[in-house]
Amino acid sequence: MARDVNGSGIPLEPCYDEIDGKPHDLGEPGAFPFARGIRADMYRGRLWTMRQYAGFATAAESNERYRYLLDRGTTGLSVAFDLPTQLGYDSDAPESRGEVGKVGVGIDCVEDVETLFDGIPLDRVTVSMTINAPASIVLAMLLAVARRRGIPFDKLGGTIQNDILKEYVARGTYIFPPGPSMRLVTDALSYCAREVPQWNSISISGYHIREAGSTALEEIAFTLSNAKSYLRAALAAGIDLDAVAPRISFFWNAHNDLFEEVAKFRAARYLWAEITRDEFGCKDPRSQMLRFHTQTGGSTLAAQEPENNVVRVALQALAAVLGGTQSLHTNGKDEALSIPTAENAKLALRTQQIIGYESGVADVVDPLAGSYYVETLTNELIERARALVAEVDGMGGSVAAIESGWMQARIADSAYDAQQAIERGETVVVGVNAFVEPGEAGAAIPLHRNDERVEREQIARLVAFRAKRDAAAVADRLRDVRAAAAGTENLMPHFLEAVDAGATLGEICAVLREAFGVYRAHDVVA
Repeated sequence: MARDVNGSGIPLEPCYDEIDGKPHDLGEPGAFPFARGIRADMYRGRLWTMRQYAGFATAAESNERYRYLLDRGTTGLSVAFDLPTQLGYDSDAPESRGEVGKVGVGIDCVEDVETLFDGIPLDRVTVSMTINAPASIVLAMLLAVARRRGIPFDKLGGTIQNDILKEYVARGTYIFPPGPSMRLVTDALSYCAREVPQWNSISISGYHIREAGSTALEEIAFTLSNAKSYLRAALAAGIDLDAVAPRISFFWNAHNDLFEEVAKFRAARYLWAEITRDEFGCKDPRSQMLRFHTQTGGSTLAAQEPENNVVRVALQALAAVLGGTQSLHTNGKDEALSIPTAENAKLALRTQQIIGYESGVADVVDPLAGSYYVETLTNELIERARALVAEVDGMGGSVAAIESGWMQARIADSAYDAQQAIERGETVVVGVNAFVEPGEAGAAIPLHRNDERVEREQIARLVAFRAKRDAAAVADRLRDVRAAAAGTENLMPHFLEAVDAGATLGEICAVLREAFGVYRAHDVVA
């Protein structure tokens, strides 16, 4: 796939390793500290996974979108869930009213997951699921579907986000207090290491921290601080880190400053290698490799002149690729306004394909290595992020920094500063605060619309599902979940048996609310 000579006939080296005859300061690709990439051949071996994020309305409608994207060259799926699912409520719960199927697909039971992946070979297509507080339960539903299809768990590849700390920091879709939430995370880590070895049981997210307003520096530091908290929790649970760390992945944002973003990815890899080896004693090189998915920056998209978003997304995607991402989602031009239409999702996918197959960036490993600017930015970000991580450590780690409100306040200050710079015109946003066309505050483009029938139909399916299941078997399995939650057993096997018997997401989460309690954020007054 990769070329050995360019269009002018100039031979291309697979990797350029020296600057003025001197070896590269940050090492070689595929070797510690992995700043230049986790594989020696990077995209010369194979391109990143083109994983478009999609999910809306019903499982059947989302399945139709997945098939559409797979037919057009998507190489991995990424599932968006609606708010009731993210918060652990069934679609007929009073709390769910008006939100079913709106910002993602509604999932109540194992039959919904069967429909969601109908006709999709789960042993050949990797699936990423953006779910956190009830991540273990949704994973159990997918495992139940695989078991029903006769697919061995060791053939499944994919990711659950399962990063609860950033929910307290940036998103707000938490359910339980931090202690039990961390138990759910470590239970999934331990279970997947034994039973689903190709599955990424956590994807530690800087994306949402950046969307909340952090700088690139804070995105690195706070995400790695959260990652350290998960490693500490795994150690406290008696888990061998080299058994789980190779399947820890990360999820980063890509914004408009191309060179800073490239340097951010390189710096994060360097620091993770340093943290895992030197602080936590991980011996396996796979534990030291920061593997990551990237999504282009949703908060950078503008409702005004949405066609401009195509250019923004292309620049951000290029930064992710030049930074060495393993997986990439490109936003649709209409995502500042709605869920993308099928046509806009296809255009976003084509953006990745053009970068991968037409731009030449995949021909050479780490093509910006040796750039004075990029190397300087990388080194500066390494040093400054290391200092900020140490500051969080000095507070007692991420959980303490979050519970005190310090981390949230720091991000809020950065968000305020960034917005003020836009309003003062110091930061230019084309078509928004500069180069604005008279009378074009917004463009009329076709948008995806949710039909009110979605909620009615989803509730009707749920009611029918409950009516035909073995209620006694469900009650037994929920008792097992309750007993395990009160003790120290790994909850994953109990979730699997409960969902396979017919327990719903909301019913299991209700049991866990009784056992664990519910987290209420407190206001922090500066």
